[in-house]
Amino acid sequence: MSKQKSLSRRGWTVVLAGTCINLALGILYTWSIFKGAIADSIASGAPGAFAWDKASINDPYATACLTFSVAMILAGKLQDKFGPRITCILGGLMVGAGFIMISQTTNYWYWIVGFGVLAGMGIGFGYSAATPPALKWFPPAKTGLIAGIVVAGFGLASIYIAPLAQYLLGAYGIQQSMLFFGVGFVVVTSFFGMFLSNPPEGYIADPNAAKSKVKAVVVEDKSPSQILKSAKFYTLWTCFFIGAGAGLMVIGSAKGLAKASMGEMAFLVVAIMSVGNAAGRIVAGVVSDKIGRANTLVIMLVFQAVLMFLAIPVIDGTYSNPLAMPLLVTFMVFNYGTNLSLFPSYAKDLWGAKHFGMNYGLLFSAWGVGAFVLVRASEMMRVKTGGFTMSFAVAGALLVVGAMLAGTLKKRKAEAPVLEGALEAEEGLALSEVTND
Repeated sequence: MSKQKSLSRRGWTVVLAGTCINLALGILYTWSIFKGAIADSIASGAPGAFAWDKASINDPYATACLTFSVAMILAGKLQDKFGPRITCILGGLMVGAGFIMISQTTNYWYWIVGFGVLAGMGIGFGYSAATPPALKWFPPAKTGLIAGIVVAGFGLASIYIAPLAQYLLGAYGIQQSMLFFGVGFVVVTSFFGMFLSNPPEGYIADPNAAKSKVKAVVVEDKSPSQILKSAKFYTLWTCFFIGAGAGLMVIGSAKGLAKASMGEMAFLVVAIMSVGNAAGRIVAGVVSDKIGRANTLVIMLVFQAVLMFLAIPVIDGTYSNPLAMPLLVTFMVFNYGTNLSLFPSYAKDLWGAKHFGMNYGLLFSAWGVGAFVLVRASEMMRVKTGGFTMSFAVAGALLVVGAMLAGTLKKRKAEAPVLEGALEAEEGLALSEVTND
C-alpha cells in the first residue's frame, strides 16, 4: 500500500510539472499583444520598424498554430518511444531558439520561421510531453479532471504573461522582450521537464478496480493506423477543427476587439480571458466525466455558436456597452478551452493509453489546421470589410454544423460494448460513448 501511495504522489508530481510547463508554453495565447506592437510599429513607419502587409500580421501566429499541431504527431511518437522528459526539453530549446531568432530582426520571413516554425514546433513538443504522461498515472474516472488541470496551465498563462509582455514591450521594445522570453522558456521547460515520467511497466492506476463486483468497459489499445481507418476519428477531427479554429480566431484578435471599449487597458482582457480559458478546460473535464464526452461536446459547440451570433451587434455598434465585448470574449474563450480537455479525454477513452501520444497528436492536427485556416480567413475578411462581423457570422454557422456532427457521436446503449453487462458507475464514462470503432 505504501508503494502504491508513493506512486500516486509521483503521478500528482507529473501533473504539477505538466501544468507548470504549460504555464510557460501558453505565451501563444498572448499573440494579440505582440500583434498590437507590430501594428503600431508598421504604422509609425520609423527607420527599422516592421514593414509588413497589414493582412499578414497574424501569419506568424497562424503558422505557429499549424506547426504546433503537426509537431504534436512527431512529438507524440517520440514521447511514446523515449519518454516525455527528452521530448519536453527538446521543445523548450526550440521555443527558446525561435524567440531568440526573432529578437534580432523585423523581417517577415524570419518571424514566420522563428515564431511560426521553431517556436510553434517547440510548443508542440512541450505540450505533447505534458498531458499524455499525466493521464497515464490516473484511472479512467479521473481522465477529464486530470486533462483539465494540466491543460489549464496553458490557458492560465496569459494572467502573468499579458501584463509582463505589456511591461517589457513598453520598457525594452518588442525585440529585446522576445530575447527575455526566449531565455526564460529554456530555463523553465528544462527544469520542470525533469519531473515528467511515464508510469512503470505493469502500473495499475486503480488497484481497487480489480476487486469491484462490477467490471468496467474494456478499451482496446488502437494503433495510429487503426484509428485513421475509423469514421469516428474524422468526425472528431472536424469538430475539433471547428471548435478550436473559432476560438483561436477570437483569441488572436482579443485585444483589438476590446480596444474600442477599453482603450489602452484592453491588454487586461487578454489576462482576464485566460481565467475563462483555464476554467473551461477544468469544468469540461469534470462535466464530461459525469455526463459523457459527446453530450458535453454538443453543449460546448452550441454555446459557442450562440456567443458568436450575440457578438455581432456588439461588434457592428448596434449595441453599445463597455463590458459587453470583454464578457463575450471571456465566455468564448471559456468555451474554447473545453476543447483542450474534451478531445484528449476522448482519445484515451476510445483508443487506449498505449499509443496515446501519437493518437492524440493525429487528432490534434485539427487544432492547427483550424487555427491556420480560420485565423487567416478572419484576418482577410477583417481587412476586406473593415470589421469582424462577417468572421463571427461564418464561425457561428460552422459551429452549428459542428454541433450536428457531434450529435452523431452518441451511440444507443445497445451499441456500447460492456463486460458482464454493466459499467462501473464511478468510472464516469458515458455508456453511450465508450465504443470500439
